[in-house]
Amino acid sequence: MKPTVFIHTNDNQLVGALVSQHSLSRNSARPESFEVRIIRYEDYPFFRAREGQSFLRDGGWRRWDSEDLQSFTPLRFMPPALMGYAGRALVIDPDVFAAGDVTAALERDMGGKAILCVPRPGHNGRADYLATSVMLLDCAKLGHWQVERDFNAMFEGKRDYVQWIDLGLERRETIGLLEPEWNDFDHLDARTKLLHNTKRRTQPWKTGLPVDYTIRPAKLGGHPASWIKFAKQKLLGETRGRDHYERHPDPNQEKFFLDLLRECVAEGKITRDLLKEHMAKNYIRHDILKLLDAARPLAAE
Repeated sequence: MKPTVFIHTNDNQLVGALVSQHSLSRNSARPESFEVRIIRYEDYPFFRAREGQSFLRDGGWRRWDSEDLQSFTPLRFMPPALMGYAGRALVIDPDVFAAGDVTAALERDMGGKAILCVPRPGHNGRADYLATSVMLLDCAKLGHWQVERDFNAMFEGKRDYVQWIDLGLERRETIGLLEPEWNDFDHLDARTKLLHNTKRRTQPWKTGLPVDYTIRPAKLGGHPASWIKFAKQKLLGETRGRDHYERHPDPNQEKFFLDLLRECVAEGKITRDLLKEHMAKNYIRHDILKLLDAARPLAAE
């Protein structure tokens, strides 16, 4: 069984997922050595069956909304089952794009760990936060990951979403760390292997669109970054405030995405009709075709 990269998404972020899929093969010296699969929220009816119901999140109750931009996040835990609980898998968000060769991650020594991921100190107010948006998995060690059962447990008050997503329910000794370049948060330089356009408000394919996700209130935690975020929300009203996606502050990251998208269209991996359809649904920015026509090809590797 080949190692497999799983890109989990919903239809809202499908264009990003298709561009991500292209970037993985494009920037690998041996793309034939691994597979890439896109797994869609819409293909698993048990998610939508809970529409409008309350689930446990961070000690309180929230309403499940299938239309939320990130409704796909429980799919992060699906790859072991899809691999038959065997082999090596890498699972990534649909806003993660390969700038380097992913085979270096897929073939690395995991040191006996079940999970490798990048730490993100201060995120969500936690000094020990682990980012599950990119995870390298030894699927044979994750037989306890059963997504439908675990998803339903949130609605029964038996499982907290935050503990699940943050790996708080895993034994810490089974988790190892990846270098920051394997989940580079809105940062692109020569070291970046996987670029993650994680700041939703500035995702390059959504500039100018109405915001379609819930801004979670900041909480004071054990890291100075959480204090800064909390203060901004209290003083500037950032939980309400701006209601449209903004341009990414780094033009190179916007160009990186647009150039990859241009290649996808040129190779028939994404059609202009699909882009028009997603523009009409407000999934991607309305000037995408104009920008696409103006973009220049990426330099050959």
